[in-house]
Amino acid sequence: MLLTPNAMSRRMRFGLYFTTGLIALFLLLPIVFIVLLSFGSSQWLVFPPPGWTLKWYGQFFSNPDWMNAAVASLNVAVLTTICAVALGLPTAFALVRGRFPGREMLYGLFTLPMIVPLVIIAVAVYALFLKLGYTGTMFAFVVSHVIVALPFTIISIINSLKLFDQSIEDAAVICGASRLQAVFKVTFPAIRPGMVAGALFAFLVSWDEVVLSVMMASPTLQTLPVKMWTTLRQDLTPVIAVASTLLIGLSILVMVIATAVRRRNPISA
Repeated sequence: MLLTPNAMSRRMRFGLYFTTGLIALFLLLPIVFIVLLSFGSSQWLVFPPPGWTLKWYGQFFSNPDWMNAAVASLNVAVLTTICAVALGLPTAFALVRGRFPGREMLYGLFTLPMIVPLVIIAVAVYALFLKLGYTGTMFAFVVSHVIVALPFTIISIINSLKLFDQSIEDAAVICGASRLQAVFKVTFPAIRPGMVAGALFAFLVSWDEVVLSVMMASPTLQTLPVKMWTTLRQDLTPVIAVASTLLIGLSILVMVIATAVRRRNPISA
């Protein structure tokens, strides 16, 4: 029996959707299990849970060690985001509008942290800060996180700048605005979606970073992923599942915001 082109197209779409659904299910199942374990009544990470409870969430929010780690993660992520945008914005302008030798090589240098294995960066940064005596400080956390978050910010802003029509900025200058005023009042609003997307990605990279954070941590300062890692080596308490659920929840929220930004202005973002 010969199939019509429309029937073949429907079958191909069905096969594509079915395969995509299976892959998505395969990727999401571990996340679903973690969330369910955070509500389990067993004192161990047992699946399926014998019952349901919220006591592990109560233990998480009442434990000062977990809360301090969560606050430290939030502080590091926010500072990393601010620094990444502050450094990425002028860097992106220089790489897009600059005309100097080695510009392409410089772009490759800035994107190198996305290619080099993270453990190599972590060892190098740890050796540097150990020599300087900055390990275990907020400064070490932020600088190390900025190194891996900066490429995402730069790429997002560069994509926006490349698609922005610079003649609009030039027109503002012709109409009497200074170049600086034209950049702040014309260019920045136009590339804002790219800046926001870059900031969100920088926050996300810092929020769940483990390898660099383990290297930079100290007994008095550690982020939530580090606290989860150290606790996991000692005990399999469901509180770890609670912390994982909160990490996942905030990461999903940031991804949803980034998607909304791109949909609002898909060209710039």
